[in-house]
Amino acid sequence: MNPDRADYVRFIISTQTNYTQTYFADHSRHFSHDSINRYLREDCITPCSIWPIIKKRINFSQKGYIIFDDTVLDKRHSFNIQLVRRQYSGNEHGLVKGIGVVNCIYVNPETKEYWIIDWRIYDSDTDGKSKIDHVMDMLDHALQHKKIPFQTVLVDSWYGSKELLLHIEKAKKHYYLPLKCNRNVDDSGGQESYRRVDQLLWNYSEREHGKLVKLKGFPKDHKVKLLRVEATNRTEFIVTNDLSQNSTIETGKTCAIRWDIEQYHREVKQTLGIENCQCRLARAQKNHIACVVLAWTVFTEQARKLKTNIYALKKELLSDYMRTQLETLSVPDLSY
Repeated sequence: MNPDRADYVRFIISTQTNYTQTYFADHSRHFSHDSINRYLREDCITPCSIWPIIKKRINFSQKGYIIFDDTVLDKRHSFNIQLVRRQYSGNEHGLVKGIGVVNCIYVNPETKEYWIIDWRIYDSDTDGKSKIDHVMDMLDHALQHKKIPFQTVLVDSWYGSKELLLHIEKAKKHYYLPLKCNRNVDDSGGQESYRRVDQLLWNYSEREHGKLVKLKGFPKDHKVKLLRVEATNRTEFIVTNDLSQNSTIETGKTCAIRWDIEQYHREVKQTLGIENCQCRLARAQKNHIACVVLAWTVFTEQARKLKTNIYALKKELLSDYMRTQLETLSVPDLSY
């Protein structure tokens, strides 16, 4: 008997720490290790193929946000897994061996809920695409094929290329982007040379409401709004093409929404084992990642209905086991 997609997703949700095929087979009455391995090799789950499942669970909003960011699935101890390459990891603040995944999250600012709606595997040796290319592909797909209603795109400073920002503007969407401190801008209207953004002078009004600047390398007379947002231990310089934005406080609130994608990254790593597949083949790794996306989608929906989170829901599985054992487990007479 062979497992199907639902069986594998059920395993991902149920297991606590071990996500190997051996562990699955050892605890299944129906599936052998070979049949599980065969399933992961032969299925072909793509973001498009499971979009109908995800779409019906989303509460869309015309004021929605789309967030793009990448994460690295840590495979530092692997030597033969396809798709693994050395790349920068924000968690490690350095290069690690892993599989890069560029994710796209949809956020409803009215309900404060978010959903994973698309992702791409970063494998430039095979497809020649950069992470910027993947972001633009997913943005175009959201607009042209999925026809998702949203107003604003949020990205990290690593995605602040001229190509991407102009692409977002062409789509007639707003963006909010933190600039790296060494990004060169001009706030003098061409009267002075470009300066690093962290060397700009700010008067009181500009600190409160921002100012118009030109980013180096952008078309002539192309202005964007730059706002200085003070965080707890740092200062962020946020650039947006929403020229009507004149509040650093509101800008800070908008940029804080970007952390929803970091929460998603933590959840799939800490509760659903997205990093823990040991299969060598690229297709098996891609199917495992897709099944984790499905597991997160249904698990999160259940958590929201119960007004809890997936960490508590995952822990409750152990609580159910503990209650059962306390009621049924028999032990020898221990009295003296």
